[in-house]
Amino acid sequence: MPVDAQALDDGVTAVAHPNIALVKYWGKRDERLILPATDSLSLTLDAFPTTTTVRPDPALSTDEVTLNGVAADGEAHRRVTTFLDLVRARAGSTERAVVTTLNSVPTGAGLASSASGFAALAVASAAAYGLRLDATALSRLARRGSGSASRSIFGGFAVWYAGPEDDAGDDRARDLASYAEPVSAELDPALVIALLDTGPKAVSSRAAMKRTVGTSPLYRPWAESSRADLAQMREALLRGDLEAVGEIAERNALGMHATMLAARPAVRYLSPASLTVLDAVLELRRAGTPAYATIDAGPNVKVLCRRGDADRVAGAVRAAAACRVVVTGRGPGARLHSGVR
Repeated sequence: MPVDAQALDDGVTAVAHPNIALVKYWGKRDERLILPATDSLSLTLDAFPTTTTVRPDPALSTDEVTLNGVAADGEAHRRVTTFLDLVRARAGSTERAVVTTLNSVPTGAGLASSASGFAALAVASAAAYGLRLDATALSRLARRGSGSASRSIFGGFAVWYAGPEDDAGDDRARDLASYAEPVSAELDPALVIALLDTGPKAVSSRAAMKRTVGTSPLYRPWAESSRADLAQMREALLRGDLEAVGEIAERNALGMHATMLAARPAVRYLSPASLTVLDAVLELRRAGTPAYATIDAGPNVKVLCRRGDADRVAGAVRAAAACRVVVTGRGPGARLHSGVR
């Protein structure tokens, strides 16, 4: 989309939403290009948007990055600058930028804040530096900031392809082979999120992932089973089979956490409250309500269910864990919010 000259003066703004993987991404085979070990599949949410504005400024000597009103430094600043360097290299620009982000999802709590964050940054920075990228190219670009961000470029269900396992090709070919795309689904479920602990994790997802891949004897078997899970998940989505989708998502997530518990030393994100919610979900199923849990790299539990059952599920989760609960559904893909004619 063309960018308005006046909008460039004010910056270009994009909005993106987090996604929750139903078949998990856990493990890289290439840290630099952020190439995953397996394909993954997710649902983009209609809650917790990230809004990011990028304004190139030739007077700057370094990028200025603000997150929720606070100047970013250290690793947070480095990740944004490194990402912008990729965009600048493709655009043939050396201009530094002012980046302002408002993130409504808690950062570093296992709620996919990096997915929405880098998807919004990819869309805004590409437009701000004059790159005309289609959705597939934006997905590849977002992946370089955070792997799961590749999926937040798209709304609803999306699959992220790992690319060929043979990494003998050149970097460009390997980069082109790993991207996300929408998945057809005859399903419009609710996802009930139990916010058990929204503080930053003691072990980052990146560190936990690397430790798990390198030391867990359960990792390779889980990765193999995850490939089968994804194929079955796509079939279940096509036929609109919530029960099958939920069963696959729950076993895939619990298997991922098992690989972390078997890492050396163990990575444990599940808290006593997480287990309480898992028990509540099991009780819901026993009582006849189809409800299925999934958990990312953190203690917060997400429960997949029918939209008509969402209030019942939310009430059961709230009663069990005395926590804040948010009911979400299928959300939109990343898009420009301003800076376009």
